Amino acid sequence: MVSSARRIAALWFPRLPTDRLRRRWLQRPPADFGLPLVIVAKRDNAMRLTAVDRRAANLGLVPGMALASARAMVPELKAMAANEPADMRLLEKIADWCDAFTPLVALDYPHGLLLDVTGVTHLFDGEAAMLARLCSSLQRQGFAVTGALAGTSLSARALARYRPGTIVPAGNDRDAVAPLPVEALELDPVIVHAFRRAGLKTIGQVARRNRAELTARFGAGLVAVLDTALGLVELPISPRLPAPDYRCERRFAEPVTAEITMLATIKELAAGLAATLEARGEGARALMAVFFRADGSVSRIDVETGAPTREPAVIERLFREKLDALADPLDPGFGFDLIRLEARRTEPCQSGMPSLDSDQAARAQVRLLADRLAARFGANRVLSFEPRDTHIPENAFVAVPAQYADAAPQTWDGLRRPSEAPHRPLRLFTPEPVSVEANAFLWRNVAHTLTHLEGPERIAMEWWHSAEPERDYYRAEDEEGHRFWLYRQRGHWFLHGVFA
Repeated sequence: MVSSARRIAALWFPRLPTDRLRRRWLQRPPADFGLPLVIVAKRDNAMRLTAVDRRAANLGLVPGMALASARAMVPELKAMAANEPADMRLLEKIADWCDAFTPLVALDYPHGLLLDVTGVTHLFDGEAAMLARLCSSLQRQGFAVTGALAGTSLSARALARYRPGTIVPAGNDRDAVAPLPVEALELDPVIVHAFRRAGLKTIGQVARRNRAELTARFGAGLVAVLDTALGLVELPISPRLPAPDYRCERRFAEPVTAEITMLATIKELAAGLAATLEARGEGARALMAVFFRADGSVSRIDVETGAPTREPAVIERLFREKLDALADPLDPGFGFDLIRLEARRTEPCQSGMPSLDSDQAARAQVRLLADRLAARFGANRVLSFEPRDTHIPENAFVAVPAQYADAAPQTWDGLRRPSEAPHRPLRLFTPEPVSVEANAFLWRNVAHTLTHLEGPERIAMEWWHSAEPERDYYRAEDEEGHRFWLYRQRGHWFLHGVFA
């Protein structure tokens, strides 16, 4: 038997495609806005209805009906082509909004959602109040929705479609789904037809049959679905987003719109997270602020840090930089009624006495600056050059986000004494072919007469990475004092860099 602690809420949107169009047309209603609306797609070599709005349903139109038959019954009908990608995007937006109730939200394609509400229903005055709040809020947003709450996803799903509003007491899934028709299991139509012919019209009647008999006739998959619906076993849902390590949120009696209020709320939530993180000896490396608008829209803003932190002032400043740098400013609309701060990734962070080491303090300031610049411009636009353990010139360094520069294990090695000329050029190119004749070479259609040439310095390629032959490098200077880094390979000359 499934653990009685598990609680799953299922939401079903029977008219999601038509609701999507109706909501869009509210801003600019078309001339035929009042006509019954149906969604059509080609099925079985015929144009058939895939969804109908309330007006069409009241006139007897149902999904699966041929469009020609529907027009014969209702001549004045508005038919629109199905757009499943748009429906999926809308379902994902609704799932984002449901994240205000639980972080474990899964898509139940094509028109449903599954919410793991285990341990959170008490925050909304119980299971009944939570389910009613979910459905009523979505209905105010213009969606036809039904819901149910049970101990397994399949039983909640079946009840949301065939007995909406049901809240099954823990451990009573079997009794709740037994009276439902076998269609509630959403099996293959051939199997459903076979059950009907055998007189098995409800889930309870099928459940009373011998499991071995069902397995031999219909396969083990049917038995697994049946046991899941009865609450005997459970398949875990797959949330769209991973659950954060820690989170803290604040709900507002009246939606807020001022940015100063939002930043103050983030700082307050950061202080709440800091207490939890400090108790566990951890700090946040990746944080996300989630803003839930009163009209159902959700905005997410994330920042990262180069080192674990739990300083509320630092976190607030990073989000301030991020908000100021947004190309599309955060639109509060009618206001945000919930703001949440999540620690998406944490690492050990031990508190200690303040250090008097000036180098350590300077490194901390540089790291904070890198975090602020990354928050404003993006982590991939604030880079630091880190050495690599190779002698190949073009591979001797790599550009990494400055926030993670301290993680590099290698250090820069000095190649010359203070009194010597540089051994490597200040500017390195992708090797460019040049023409060399006597004491001159032609590069980019400009001839350079050489006055000094030093070399060769032989650099062999790494044989396990490339079969490219070795290179003979030369440091050259022309009559105008320009200095170049040339190399010869297989009788051909290339320019690889220029000195300052």
